[in-house]
Amino acid sequence: MATDAGEVQQYETLEEPYAETENSLENRKGISDKLLGIHEVTSNRFWQFAALTGIMFAFGIIGFIMRLSSGFDREQEWGYYVAIFSFLMTTTSAAPMVAIAPRIANAHWRRPISRAAEIWALAGCLNLILYIPLLWLLPSLENGRRSLWFFGYQESTKTFWTGFESVPAYSPHIWATLAILGLVSLGLTLVWLSCLPDFAALREQGHGWRRRWGRRLSLGWVGSSSQWNWQYHRMGVVGAFYFMMLIFVHFFISVEFLMVHVPGWIDSLYPITHAHNALQAGVATVMLTIFCLRQFGGYRDYIGLDQIWGLGKLMLALSLLWFWFWFSSFNLFWYAKKPSEISVLELLVKGPYRELFIAEFLLVFIIPWFTMIWNPIRRSVWGPPVIALSILIGTLLDRIRLYVGAWDTASRDFVSMLEMHLNEVPEKIVRPETSDYFLVLGFIGGSIFIFMMATRLIPAINIWEQKELLLYKAEVQYHRVKVSVLGKPR
Repeated sequence: MATDAGEVQQYETLEEPYAETENSLENRKGISDKLLGIHEVTSNRFWQFAALTGIMFAFGIIGFIMRLSSGFDREQEWGYYVAIFSFLMTTTSAAPMVAIAPRIANAHWRRPISRAAEIWALAGCLNLILYIPLLWLLPSLENGRRSLWFFGYQESTKTFWTGFESVPAYSPHIWATLAILGLVSLGLTLVWLSCLPDFAALREQGHGWRRRWGRRLSLGWVGSSSQWNWQYHRMGVVGAFYFMMLIFVHFFISVEFLMVHVPGWIDSLYPITHAHNALQAGVATVMLTIFCLRQFGGYRDYIGLDQIWGLGKLMLALSLLWFWFWFSSFNLFWYAKKPSEISVLELLVKGPYRELFIAEFLLVFIIPWFTMIWNPIRRSVWGPPVIALSILIGTLLDRIRLYVGAWDTASRDFVSMLEMHLNEVPEKIVRPETSDYFLVLGFIGGSIFIFMMATRLIPAINIWEQKELLLYKAEVQYHRVKVSVLGKPR
């Protein structure tokens, strides 16, 4: 096949487009200086809001003491306590997934918000404290309550099953405790691994107490190739285990602290529904967080429309998925028409908690669906945060509806527990006491207070990931214009 000499010369003289990158020493140092400068400045507005949440936290501690002093005999009094524990596990403990999942997918838009999502894992320590009294509240398997565990009475020997035929009577307590401890430990490890390079930056460029803590927590980080590879692989492993443990924890919470206390409630789909609710509320929590950081924290140049739009699309998808999970369970109960299942609907949907269910349905599904489908709202700075607040309020109402109702029925008639049929549906909702108001408002404020105090040491924006972005970002000449090109890491 013959080739024209002029055509060959044309191909030989064709030049590759020149790529301009910003990965210079001056730019990297500029990012560190700017973010550390924002980090070390604390405004009066910050301390005013920190004082408010600190006061709320103090009232939460008072409510915690009041609830403990009332004892564990009247189970219906603990409904709001279990509800706020479940709500915090649904929001703060699920927020780190906003950093874990997009990082696994190599998404660049999550870089300015990944640190804010990870810091919420520190609030898991507060959730662990809330969980401790529940060990005394949850009955053992010896009382004959229904359970997923293989435990029962052996008629031949008139003794409880032993060996491989049975499990310990406190198996729910043991495994739930191990799961929550594992989740909290993995969360703290994830935050520390992510902050190692930034602790080293504080060690070198920080001042005062931040510099001292940076020296202690950086553990000799110098940024060698082996250290970067070590951090990359450890963060991937810890993030994957955190996701698995999060599902495991919500399985135990939804089964042992909710479903087994309502006679006739048999739904194999609900544990994963509970976990999905956590993902939805976790995204909403991070959405409100980055909105506050952008508006009041001085990070307007880093948190922009791309981050809010990216989280907004996730919120819309998870809100639609919420309806699928809910309808899949509701459809079976409504069509089966078994008396035991109808009584569950009478309790949680049609009975005393009907108004809470309607409000939850509107706030968690209808409002997000009919607003986020419009581009002017979804692609705005204020729209998705308002929808996130709606989702969080709806999720709180959902946890109150389910857990208060479940623990109310658990204290009424134990015979109905054994018969797997709810003989008496409560006529009215359990009214919250003073300690319940203190608990709900106080521990929500306490979680925010812990987050705010953590940002005084840990930079709210991931410094090393912002500098790493310079390695993958370039401008390439394409005909007469320059276009931005982003590479995928690893």
